[in-house]
Amino acid sequence: MAGFDLAVVGGGINGCGIARDAAGRGLKVLLIEQGDLGGATSSASTKLIHGGLRYLEHYEFLLVRKSLAERELLMKLAPHLVRPMRFVLPYVKGGRPAWMLRAGFWLYDHLARSSLPGTRILDLADDPAGVPLKPGFRLGFEYSDCTTDDSRLVIANAIGAREKGADIRLHTRLTSARREDDRWKLILQTGGAREVEYARAFVNAAGPWVARVNDVVLHQPAKHHVRLVKGSHIVVPRLHAHERAYFFQNDDGRLIFAIPYQDQYTLIGTTEIDVGDEPDLPSASADEILYLCAAASRYFRNPVEPSKVVWNYAGVRPLVDDGSASTEDVTRDFTIDVEGRQNEPPLVSVLGGKLTTYRRLAEAVLAKLSKRFVMGKPWTANEPLPGGDIGERGVQGLIAEILEQHPYIEEPLARRLAYSYGTRAWKIIGSTSKASDLGLRLVGNLHRIELDYLRGEEWARTPEDVLWRRTKLGLLAGPAEMASLRAALGTHFSEAS
Repeated sequence: MAGFDLAVVGGGINGCGIARDAAGRGLKVLLIEQGDLGGATSSASTKLIHGGLRYLEHYEFLLVRKSLAERELLMKLAPHLVRPMRFVLPYVKGGRPAWMLRAGFWLYDHLARSSLPGTRILDLADDPAGVPLKPGFRLGFEYSDCTTDDSRLVIANAIGAREKGADIRLHTRLTSARREDDRWKLILQTGGAREVEYARAFVNAAGPWVARVNDVVLHQPAKHHVRLVKGSHIVVPRLHAHERAYFFQNDDGRLIFAIPYQDQYTLIGTTEIDVGDEPDLPSASADEILYLCAAASRYFRNPVEPSKVVWNYAGVRPLVDDGSASTEDVTRDFTIDVEGRQNEPPLVSVLGGKLTTYRRLAEAVLAKLSKRFVMGKPWTANEPLPGGDIGERGVQGLIAEILEQHPYIEEPLARRLAYSYGTRAWKIIGSTSKASDLGLRLVGNLHRIELDYLRGEEWARTPEDVLWRRTKLGLLAGPAEMASLRAALGTHFSEAS
């Protein structure tokens, strides 16, 4: 009976990371996603690859160390998507004591053993980082972490999985799965078409839907309970000129980020609110928007008001319920449940985890299956993600090369292409020799040639796929540009998608 070695449900960062790792070890992999790649939690993060400084307060030293090691690795594997940034934490009276902050930063640097600069003390009265802040802030701590484009990190892993032979099926719903002899029998629904596939092992990486898949589709409840926590973010016009981010202590003890975003904006987040059992279509509530505005306004000279919010988004984090009273206390580490007797096809359920540690999570899943399959050794720590093979020249060198070889391309476009696609930018512009070869400009500096690439190479179907997950040009899209994009997508666009 023909079939797959491994079926993975869930096209977020964990599912795509698992599919890429497994396919690269020689397994025949099927990835099933009911919507678009990264269409839920994995595109609704704070856009950070970080150790999790605040996790030190909860004594999660091992998680912080693992996360910092992954941060260092991802800077090398995807330098176009994972970029260093300096963060500034102003000291505020009534918050965490200065001695505690000093100790925390010392430990963070010690655990990192990083190529990035360590923590330094700032006098905010003299440093440019103090200019956009209200008067009265003097002591500040500046430390290193990384930002990322979360949805593009997902897509890079999906491309990598496909390049290794994985079968990626989007807009496909898993309606039923049951064990049949030594395999899983999977019933898939794609549009009006029904398909049957078989796999020797099944991985549930459905994120917020992991419990629903286990309970309703598989009838195999997981060993651990999932706690769904919503995190909301707002985007406002740029609040400061310099390139550093801020890390603020709110008066309720929570920590809030304010990060330069897409050149013209500042991203502020996040909240943490327990939600019920239905994670579909989460949105930032009016209270959450007010909360984030008030938290930022406590620090910035210019008040952050709800009327200034140009975009907001929310995602639901599927955390392992460890019984903590507060959402902040719930661990961000992952748990992997394996179910099935020795002679049965295994079910692997992935719970929890964070964007930063997706690659390590994928290795852990494959380790759980190592006795079931003959497969290759771990490899993802040594091979760049698609587009990440930039080399010593770095992203700036790639931008310079694009501008030199294609002088008709404007610098902002060259920069966006390099940071979005890395060396895969050549797949978009490599055959062009003049500006007209780029085709009609549709939204911002997105031309028809890039849209064709996104449709042909990155599974883009709808305006939302293009504007919010493949790019962030939705922040710039007016009614006329949206109409142009819809027309260019043609029959591929569906209002219901």
